[in-house]
Amino acid sequence: MARKPELFISMDIEADGRVPGLSSMLSFGAAAFTLDKELIGSFSRNLRLLPEASPEPDTMAFWAKNQEAWLLARQDTMAPGVAMPEFTAWLAGVGQGHQPPLFVGYPAVYDFKWIDYYTVRFAGANPFGFKGCLDAQSFANGHLGGAFRDASRRAWPKDWSDDLPHTHVAVDDAIEQGAMIVNMIRAARGLPRIGGIVRLDLQDGVGG
Repeated sequence: MARKPELFISMDIEADGRVPGLSSMLSFGAAAFTLDKELIGSFSRNLRLLPEASPEPDTMAFWAKNQEAWLLARQDTMAPGVAMPEFTAWLAGVGQGHQPPLFVGYPAVYDFKWIDYYTVRFAGANPFGFKGCLDAQSFANGHLGGAFRDASRRAWPKDWSDDLPHTHVAVDDAIEQGAMIVNMIRAARGLPRIGGIVRLDLQDGVGG
């Protein structure tokens, strides 16, 4: 019996600090990619702030330089208790017919902890579990060799990147990052590069 195809969920989050619970997640975006670089779904929500949390000054200094992205992240905000169950339901739907979805991020150590905290707190469980996470820089380091800190995005082969925007809008960055990670995985497996995203986007959860 043939194995089900893999499904890579590229995720990007925006927050007003570095520590979930002490600060708030402002928005998050997810883009579901197959190994054939098919974008089969995307999801995005802007979140209301946690009443007990506080913004971190250093992070707010970043947002002061990125006002347009900040304003977009503050439009049509939703309670986390509504948004996170919607996300887990979307993930279950888009994942049908595939292996359990794999969270992919850059750096995953940052984005995953926010999704872990918010899904456990507001949806009852993290749908990725505690193993389903791939860090792009770690994967690149394993493929390219050398020192880990030399395997940052600036050192990656140019054909790993597509001509896609990096806007600090969560779903845009998740799509850009997901295409890049698929390119990276295909290169590591000796598969030919696919020039552009196959935008099926059949299960879209963008918006409120």
